[in-house]
Amino acid sequence: MNHDLLIRGGTVVDGTGAPARVADVAIQGDRIVAIGSELGGARETLDASGLVVSPGFIDPHTHYDAQWCWDPVLTSSAWHGVTSVVMGNCGVGIAPCRPAAREMAMMDLVNVEAMPAEVLRSGIRWQWETFPQFMDAVTGGGIGLNAGFLLPLAALRHYAMGEQSGERGANPAEIRVMADHLRAAMDAGALGFSTTVLAQHIGHGGKPLAARLASRDELKALCHVLRDLGRGTIQIAMGGVGGALNAEQQDLLRFLLEESQRPLTWTFLLVPVGNPERALQTLEETDWLTRMGAVPQVSCRPFLTQLEMTNPFIFADRKTFAPLFNTDNARLAAAYRDRHFRDTLRAELAQPGAFSSDWTRLELQQVNDPALGGLVGRTVADIAAERGADGLDTFLDIALEDELGARFLYTISNIDLDVVARIINDPRTLIGASDGGAHVDQICDVGYATWLLGTWVRERKAMSLEYAVQRLTGDPARVFGIADRGRIAAGLKADIAVFDPATVGSDRLARAVFDLPGGRRRLVSDARGIAATVINGQLLMRNGDVSATRAGTHLQAA
Repeated sequence: MNHDLLIRGGTVVDGTGAPARVADVAIQGDRIVAIGSELGGARETLDASGLVVSPGFIDPHTHYDAQWCWDPVLTSSAWHGVTSVVMGNCGVGIAPCRPAAREMAMMDLVNVEAMPAEVLRSGIRWQWETFPQFMDAVTGGGIGLNAGFLLPLAALRHYAMGEQSGERGANPAEIRVMADHLRAAMDAGALGFSTTVLAQHIGHGGKPLAARLASRDELKALCHVLRDLGRGTIQIAMGGVGGALNAEQQDLLRFLLEESQRPLTWTFLLVPVGNPERALQTLEETDWLTRMGAVPQVSCRPFLTQLEMTNPFIFADRKTFAPLFNTDNARLAAAYRDRHFRDTLRAELAQPGAFSSDWTRLELQQVNDPALGGLVGRTVADIAAERGADGLDTFLDIALEDELGARFLYTISNIDLDVVARIINDPRTLIGASDGGAHVDQICDVGYATWLLGTWVRERKAMSLEYAVQRLTGDPARVFGIADRGRIAAGLKADIAVFDPATVGSDRLARAVFDLPGGRRRLVSDARGIAATVINGQLLMRNGDVSATRAGTHLQAA
């Protein structure tokens, strides 16, 4: 038989956890048709001798809702063997969206996902109003990767309630609009819906993100849409230090699970600095919810963020900063100089939050003023000791001395390797947490798949290759009900990653490029060892070169 593509002589790791085996993989159209030997000829052959042939990796947590408009390949994810992404997480997005609500939707992304406002204003190609129209716009114009869509609750509330979405709960008529729109989105192929209860998720105008104001009546109506259809997944952002869930948050998960009778994934379960065992404790405390269908998402990478004080996103959960969102640098600088502001913030930082006052974890990474160059590479704690000053004062003083241009590197979590190894090996968790497309000049963890394969499989030998591939492919496909991907088997979609197990990996730190609309800065993560990726039977990338073929499509849930 003459196939369209034959991947010859590779070590097939099929995504189920089964032992690896050397075999050829034959593809016809967008499907895998055979795995074995002596499969005949092909129009195109890819020699995979010495390489691993696995299902394409499925990233369960991205925010590419806007990036596809100017980067249809979805870099950097496309470089790392990722063939499918789930977008619309954390209850925030740009669809559905009436024309009058476009500014609200964009400012939600600015405040929650730290995307530059000018990039969104110049880069988004508004071609939709409803969520089905948005899905068609994304996948109908030539996208590099497959896209799965969660309907974000903040955008849905804007659609049903307008400006009032940031002020109150929905009335019965508005709830019906939301439920009807979710049903239409599910009929068109959405994977479910997303929401958040995180205090740091601030919406337009400095108000709580609209999703945080949803009543249980609203949530019940949306859950019943999924229950009645018998498909769909819920994603919710919640949790404190180490992902700890208090009694109220655990009860909310119980409510969502019982009302929807569908799987749920919550984000994120991270390993805190100073108390790493807290993550394991959280996993045990929520085991009863896991048995009901709740899956915590975890990261296999050290969780680091770059920050500068022109965009104080990491302080969004601190009341001191609430008036400072969506303001100009002059007002920010004035606040940072103010003694009352500093004293109030100092007291707040004594309480748990996204940013702690452990100044040994904050390193000065880059400055514009050459006079400050000698401080680069040192921690704020070290500089404060040298200056005989308080850590917070030193931090804000450096920012002001560099006219808010100074960039810092902050270690948030996931540095206790023994605990991280236990968390990522635990079958109750889902590996992901890339946040691809969000926090574009602060965080870039989209290389989590190559990090898992290079760092945890090859270097640390903390996980078998077969299990690691399952964690990146079959497991996310199962959580989101994507039955035709995530495994290599005859009849399934031909999404495939081909990589060198001896070199696959990615770096601890991302690098900066200036390729956003308007030449704005973002971080990218380079991949090593990815020889090829195949999307729906078409080669997207081969030996680092991206083809002109854009075969990505709309992920469907069974």
